[in-house]
Amino acid sequence: MAPIDTTPVDPNATPKKKPISYRNLALGAALNLFEVSTLGQPFEVIKTQLAANRGQPLAEALKTIYSRGGIFGFYQGLIPWAWIEASTKGAVLLFVASEFEYRSLTAGASPFMAGIIGGMTGGLAQAYSTMGFCTFMKTVEVTRHKSATKESTFKIANDIFKREGIAGINKGVNAVAVRQCTNWASRFGITRFTQEALVRMRYGKDADLSQATAVDKALASITGGALSCWNQPIEVIRVEMQSQLKTPGRPDKMTIATAFKWIHQQNGIKGFYRGVLPRIGLGAWQTLCMVALGDYFRALFGTN
Repeated sequence: MAPIDTTPVDPNATPKKKPISYRNLALGAALNLFEVSTLGQPFEVIKTQLAANRGQPLAEALKTIYSRGGIFGFYQGLIPWAWIEASTKGAVLLFVASEFEYRSLTAGASPFMAGIIGGMTGGLAQAYSTMGFCTFMKTVEVTRHKSATKESTFKIANDIFKREGIAGINKGVNAVAVRQCTNWASRFGITRFTQEALVRMRYGKDADLSQATAVDKALASITGGALSCWNQPIEVIRVEMQSQLKTPGRPDKMTIATAFKWIHQQNGIKGFYRGVLPRIGLGAWQTLCMVALGDYFRALFGTN
């Protein structure tokens, strides 16, 4: 067990803004690319398949994905869209969340509330900067009709842009923004709460978060990532808005409200929770990579 740090902390001290290391940004991008290129994209494809085809059992969904190219079917949308998203979203989150968390603390917010505010604003920035069009194109790749002469993903993106402009290539971005905002607010909040509980359980009720070990942080982050999947309904709505499946009676231009109405009409309340299990797996894998491996490599390269 690590020794307890008994250095007194002045609760009235002015919060200090942590400097952002460009080596940390590069490490974050590398870890994000590793995460999505291993188990991340398969989990993403499975949850998208289930959310778009809500009457399809899991076994049938897996067979359908496999039929699109064997094991490579589980990596549809990886190149270039998931790679673009992975290499940029971490930096966006870090810059924006750090700034708003610092400003919230200096305005008098508690660390718990400042973390939630930072997570919400960072998630919104992710959605409207890089994640909107990347998430849309990943969904297009999973849900579009596969013709005998397969069109390149760039041609499809270009055709959508010519036909519908920026709005078309960012279809469903508002749902992505709501998902990311609630995702990171939940992850920061639940993770902080769980981490505090673990530290107090191990070191006593007067312990603070600075005493958390890498294992404590990893367990807390996995818990936060898994429990943040409470917002699965907005994820299903997001997939429906971006889906390329053609269903009789389906509205051509969907908003969050019309997508909600359509899903409820077709599948009832349970339709909003399709794909939640692979999404929980995705959240756990993401946090293991970004927290456990992140701590290890930061210590290895001295970028803490």
